[in-house]
Amino acid sequence: MPKRKQAAQLIKEDYELLSEFRYRLRRFLGFSENAAIEHGVTPQQYQSMLSIHGFPGRDWVTVGELAERMQIEHHSAGGLVRRMQSVGLVKKEVSPDDRRVMQIRLTESGLNVLNKLIRVHQDELGLVGPKLIGLIKEATLQSNKQ
Repeated sequence: MPKRKQAAQLIKEDYELLSEFRYRLRRFLGFSENAAIEHGVTPQQYQSMLSIHGFPGRDWVTVGELAERMQIEHHSAGGLVRRMQSVGLVKKEVSPDDRRVMQIRLTESGLNVLNKLIRVHQDELGLVGPKLIGLIKEATLQSNKQ
């Protein structure tokens, strides 16, 4: 891990760069939250659907994996899954390999909503992504100067 600058070595540009990055990131997150609501789901439901269907190597998760991906407590993830199941976004299935494991998958309805949201997010990332990448590169270059 690279050494960090001492507080005395920081310059105004360091603060401005991080501030701008956080601002741009927050604007994208605000866009994402509004897009989810416009498509009839909560931001947390959208993030959960993305975590489920986008899980590496498969299209399902356990409640524990969802909790980790969402950075929430296990019992909170369980409640989230129950609420999403009650509105038809996800379904729970017993794993054919291990009957103790419950697999959380998107329903067809959940996948349809996710697909629409992915498209609008891709469009927005096409607009804001280059600026975010530029800020990350600039911050990385500045940190490597130390």
